[in-house]
Amino acid sequence: QVQLVESGGGLVQAGGSLRLSCAASASIFSINYMGWYRQAPGNQRELVATISKFGTTNYADSVKGRFTITRDNAKNTVYLQMNSLKPEDTAVYYCKLVLRDARLYWGQGTQVTVSS
Repeated sequence: QVQLVESGGGLVQAGGSLRLSCAASASIFSINYMGWYRQAPGNQRELVATISKFGTTNYADSVKGRFTITRDNAKNTVYLQMNSLKPEDTAVYYCKLVLRDARLYWGQGTQVTVSS
């Protein structure tokens, strides 16, 4: 059973920054891609950013130029650096991991609140 441990959420003022971390118990060699999704109250869960095993990144249009996803293969950890945060970025952020055999796992979620 793969476990994902998220950290780094919190309360920040608009224009501020936060960095989320997601540590996976799976071997990096079994990972297809990892990513971050978010869900605001009353909304569906939506893609924020993903990073493939080859390092290819993908971002939602709403966060391009403000958020950066990176990974540390030695630590099996993916990060989401969030800059220039806006109140509309407020949501629960979830880490997602997809293995090479297509099994997928979600983290428990971490709350990000951006005050205006």
